[in-house]
Amino acid sequence: MLAPGRRSKYALLVFWLVLIAAAGPLAIKLTEVQDNDALGALPATAEFTRAMQRAEEAFPDSQKPLAVAVYARQAGLTDADRAKAEADRAAFMAYADGSQVPPPVPSEDGQALLLSFPVAGDAEQRADAVRAIKDRLATDTPTELKTALTGPAAAEDDVFEAFEGMDGALLLATAGTVALLLLITYRSPVLWLIPLITVALANQLASAVVYLLATHADLAVDFQSQSIMTVLVFGVGVDYALLLIARYREELRRHADRHAAMAVALRRSIGAIAASAATVALGLLCLLAADLPSTRGLGPVGAVGIAAAFLAMTTLLPAVLVIFGRWLFWPFVPRYSPDAVGLDVAAEHGVWRRIAGFVGQRPRAVWMGTAAALVALSFGIGNLSIGLPGDQTFTTQVGSITGQRMIEAHYPSGTVAPAEILAAAGQADQVVAAARTVPGVAEVGEPETSPDGRWVRVAAVLADTPDSDAALDTVGRLRDAVHAVPGAQALVGGDTAYLIDEEQTVSRDNRTVAPLVLAVVFVVLVLLLRALVAPLLLLASVVLSYVAAVGAAGLILDTMGYPKLFVGIPLQTFLFLVALGVDYTIFLATRAREETARLGHRQGVLHALTVTGGVITSAGVVLAATFGALNVLPLVPSVQMAVIISVGVLLDTFLVRSLLVPALALEIGSRTWWPGRPSSPAGRRAERPVREPVPLA
Repeated sequence: MLAPGRRSKYALLVFWLVLIAAAGPLAIKLTEVQDNDALGALPATAEFTRAMQRAEEAFPDSQKPLAVAVYARQAGLTDADRAKAEADRAAFMAYADGSQVPPPVPSEDGQALLLSFPVAGDAEQRADAVRAIKDRLATDTPTELKTALTGPAAAEDDVFEAFEGMDGALLLATAGTVALLLLITYRSPVLWLIPLITVALANQLASAVVYLLATHADLAVDFQSQSIMTVLVFGVGVDYALLLIARYREELRRHADRHAAMAVALRRSIGAIAASAATVALGLLCLLAADLPSTRGLGPVGAVGIAAAFLAMTTLLPAVLVIFGRWLFWPFVPRYSPDAVGLDVAAEHGVWRRIAGFVGQRPRAVWMGTAAALVALSFGIGNLSIGLPGDQTFTTQVGSITGQRMIEAHYPSGTVAPAEILAAAGQADQVVAAARTVPGVAEVGEPETSPDGRWVRVAAVLADTPDSDAALDTVGRLRDAVHAVPGAQALVGGDTAYLIDEEQTVSRDNRTVAPLVLAVVFVVLVLLLRALVAPLLLLASVVLSYVAAVGAAGLILDTMGYPKLFVGIPLQTFLFLVALGVDYTIFLATRAREETARLGHRQGVLHALTVTGGVITSAGVVLAATFGALNVLPLVPSVQMAVIISVGVLLDTFLVRSLLVPALALEIGSRTWWPGRPSSPAGRRAERPVREPVPLA
């Protein structure tokens, strides 16, 4: 630990100024290396991935995303409507791959037409083309004729438009939330700026490191992982700042020299902060064991953010605090006082002294009542289900979803997203015959042979909506049928096949990663507390808190209209709530262990609750509000993550850490620290006395 002394504080400041000067230009480039294709990718072993790879190799000239223009009139199409579609078709040839657009496909009810064609060009050219197509659809449209653009090309453009400028909006929302809460916490016109600026610099450092890793070490980074990294750095970094500043304020009353006060504050808080950072970072790295690329990529990106926050808050923040001196706390400047220990509890922690007294009087009633409340909240899980339909991904209505619903009203539900069968050309007839026998398949198209003659591609239109349970069952039967054709080497892809493989991948990740996270957290707690009972107690408390958080969030999300969870949400929120939730109990438990050695078990636990209550509560509110900033993103999964994690952190802060854990520790008694035991006051090695000159300002 490098404590900021009279000279080293300036050296630390210069070091960080040089570091940020080098990191700043790199951090700005992070968006340039984002690979958002990973957000929807599946493992290479998934049948969908293998089918897509075979299609790309066998049909290299027809892999452009499809644009589907739909025209609909409830009373039936008119001649003017058909003329509009034909005029658009001629105009769309300029944007179509191969400059060909097939004739419009009418619906059986005579109320709709479809124009479907692949869009030419690279990503930037396609974006310009899709905007031009949308403008053309809206031009010279007959009265009461409804038009929309859907298909993969339109969906790609909708995603781009939805996220345009969102990285800046998220950063401003996060920083603004943190600034407001720090101002309320410190009630000082200056002090709140120091942790806010420090954490912003930590975010710059993290972004630069992630950029370098993405450029030179093939680290996958996407919009989701970058957004969560920003939230983590601000939320966790400010938590560390609150803990350190609170301890520093205590020591300023015990030491006339602010350098000595900071040295003691760092020495006594670094263990808890380091354990917290290690828990979250190692928990994130457990995601490397996941198969889903978007989940796996989140791990190292988030771990870099945690490391940057830890480094900044234990080196730069102490140096700046010491450089500016006590006046930063104005108007509540902590003055040196020989009676500081007594004043800390009586004057500054009155509310938490009363809460500790309540817990101490009835520990059994408190822990049983709190546990019962958490169990009751968990019943809200019944309001949730796993599996977010594609047309419900956005929080606002987008054009591609509107078009998809228009098509579903007039055509077989699977028209826009048919299952795609890739098979050996020699067995094409048998594969088509097998596909036509499958219940739930509305139509099987003619085989399209690849240029080299080895493979065929067959479109199978499903009778049901592509993301429905019935469609999933149909594709499962379709796979079984075509796999059974000898020598066909058949693979089934398409949107519904993707959902099947995604669900299987996520289920495997849940079974693998969740136990690994729990094991890592348990090991960190054992090493930190040098005990077995306390770590088991803390781990059980955060798991119960997670279940209660999902249940409570279920009530909120159901009210908001988002009860269908994205498949990756349970694992990601489990990781964050276990790793972050245990932070607050780490802060409490490490202080309790320290105070138990000085005061005995009962008084030590209650004193730890008293002196840490305010700062840990503030830290929890800051972290919950920071994750709440994810609500600015226009995606339902982001809103779901924001609600679950914010609710979970608040439950951890106000119920688990404040009531459940200390009450259980009192109920169990000194066996909490078994098989170790905190040193007795007589057995503790005396701390080296600090030479203090004349009192300094």
